[in-house]
Amino acid sequence: MIRSYFGLSEDPFTLRDIRLLSHQQEIHDTLRVHSQQGGLCLVVGRPGTGKSVIKESLRVLPDKDYLVATVARTLHTYTNTVKILCEAFKIEFESSAFKCERKLIQQAFALNRSGKMLVTVIDDAHLMEMENLRRLRLLLEDFPKNHNLILVGQVELMASLDLAVNQDIKSRVTYSVITKRLNDDAMREFIEGQLDRIGLAHNTFTTGATELIVRTADGVLRRCRNLCLASMLEAVRSASGTTIDIDVVNRVLLQPHWQKEVDLTDF
Repeated sequence: MIRSYFGLSEDPFTLRDIRLLSHQQEIHDTLRVHSQQGGLCLVVGRPGTGKSVIKESLRVLPDKDYLVATVARTLHTYTNTVKILCEAFKIEFESSAFKCERKLIQQAFALNRSGKMLVTVIDDAHLMEMENLRRLRLLLEDFPKNHNLILVGQVELMASLDLAVNQDIKSRVTYSVITKRLNDDAMREFIEGQLDRIGLAHNTFTTGATELIVRTADGVLRRCRNLCLASMLEAVRSASGTTIDIDVVNRVLLQPHWQKEVDLTDF
């Protein structure tokens, strides 16, 4: 609907065809270096601060150079985590995780000899049981030394690793970063970069609309993306033209989930 209305060939504000902001590119590049040298990396931050964008930028690394295994179902058991790794490494799962571990190690060395760098990304790692994470870390200890395990999660992950019982994991961390709220200039850069990607002019969002979006998003990248997308949908719904002004954005902001609790009226 948006593509037809605005005359686009691809969806706006999507995670596909990622264009990283400068600070995100720096994190991405550092993670790649640790993939070459071997490491245990932490990418933590509050929801919506850009962790998913960085994770997606790793998933689209060239297949000829990298094997990136993403484990997103971290509430599962260690056995199910190994199943996901087997799928990524193109190994048939045996009846137990124990039987698969040696196959995974052998396949990891075979891929490494073929010139591939190996990256395992654990998404929402703050939800993973530490004992499962410990078992996974011990498995990956036998992988080629340039393998990189990347834990992506909320800041609670750091608090868990600070516990004395988890120092065996924390002591092996080679790089960590917190994805913080963006400043206003970075928010504008994000909006303009997304408009460039889909071939729309920067004035598709008027100056007033852009400033309202930036102010409302309050440094949270996901909120900025969702508000831009919702504003485009509102423009389609109201047939108010292809320029999104402050009135369009304000109509979106009337929706309850954009309002603060103090502003909500109990009917």
